Amino acid sequence: MHVLLDLIARHKQGSAIGVTSLCSAHPIVIEASLLHAQRTGQEFLLFEATCNQVNQDGGYTGMTPADFVRFVHGIADRVGFDRARIALGGDHLGPNPWTSLDAAAAMDKAEAMVAAYVAAGFRKIHLDCSMSCSRDPEPLPEAEIVRRAVRLCRAAETAHAQVGGEAPVYVIGTEVPVPGGATESIEGLALTTPQAALTTIDAHRNAFAAAGLETAWQRVIASVVQPGVEFDHHSVIDYRSDAAQALSQSIAGVPGMVFEAHSTDYQTRDALAALVRDHFAILKVGPGLTFALREALWALDAIEREWIDAPQRANLRQVAIERMREQPGHWRRYYHSQGDALSIDLQYSLSDRIRYYWPDPAIEQARQRLFANLQANPPPISLIGQFLPHALHALRTGTASNDPLSLAMAHIGAVLDDYYHACHDQQDH
Repeated sequence: MHVLLDLIARHKQGSAIGVTSLCSAHPIVIEASLLHAQRTGQEFLLFEATCNQVNQDGGYTGMTPADFVRFVHGIADRVGFDRARIALGGDHLGPNPWTSLDAAAAMDKAEAMVAAYVAAGFRKIHLDCSMSCSRDPEPLPEAEIVRRAVRLCRAAETAHAQVGGEAPVYVIGTEVPVPGGATESIEGLALTTPQAALTTIDAHRNAFAAAGLETAWQRVIASVVQPGVEFDHHSVIDYRSDAAQALSQSIAGVPGMVFEAHSTDYQTRDALAALVRDHFAILKVGPGLTFALREALWALDAIEREWIDAPQRANLRQVAIERMREQPGHWRRYYHSQGDALSIDLQYSLSDRIRYYWPDPAIEQARQRLFANLQANPPPISLIGQFLPHALHALRTGTASNDPLSLAMAHIGAVLDDYYHACHDQQDH
């Protein structure tokens, strides 16, 4: 994947540039991201899928890696975005979806998954074997984590040899919450120590060399660390550049590598820019984008209540909350409140468990009816300004239309603007 190797090389040469890793399988988020990239003239766009979301068994989206590629490319074709400008990554690829199995069986499944990702065209592969499987010790010793990561790298290299094309690049390291986010409130956060970060890199480098994977090691572009950013249901730990300087500087002497920062959702624009300057040059964002989508849909629901006669209303918000209460599987182990507090969590938690419910047929039908109502009866700009001020600005400046889909994507675009600023605008500073 030459675009990522080139970007990392430029960053290592002193350019304060980075890349946003967009982790979402929602079609509106993907379309908004593609249109934003078109408008801002980005060289390429990086979409990533996680092991739980997309795998050979379907994941919670029901998509295999090849399905996900077709899904993203189909949206790109529809909006006229060149497929060649899309980079695809696999996040937390390892045994996590199968930890109920013993390590041998789970790693067999993980090998098959990594091979399927590479065969489908994914070229950024995060090797994550940090989780314990059935009968494994907890926590898993780092030497075993590394050994399993090497095994998955070999599977990826073998798959690439069979399909050809650009060789995959790799990300190592796992000092982040499990895929899907933290399960409890956060009260404090320990940054990765420089020693721990370099020890992880050295252990992987040595293991790759011992396995005859020196060529693959030349394509390891990043290690995942904890730079001091996280969020829980209703709070955010903001990045503090001063506290992360020792960790930041520790990667400076490692050729060809930067740090990858997960859970950057909800960071301020300035914090995102500081992360990139401090060599956390790959910024992962996922729930923050679907949270913005939910904000836009709730705003459109509020506009509908003001603008559309009661018998015709879709009542999307009401339908979604009812379906979440009827089918609690995606949120039960995360939200422990009751009554009104649970209603707040279901709708407004920053972990955004509602994102798992958008494909629900009843919710999607209500979403389509909401959009149809507002397409047939476009609201005045005074209502748009009341509930969707970012979208009103886009409408007034000609980058959005008075169409509910366009307004929703403009609201998501305000989040994407912050990441674009952090990753691109600093070249000339």
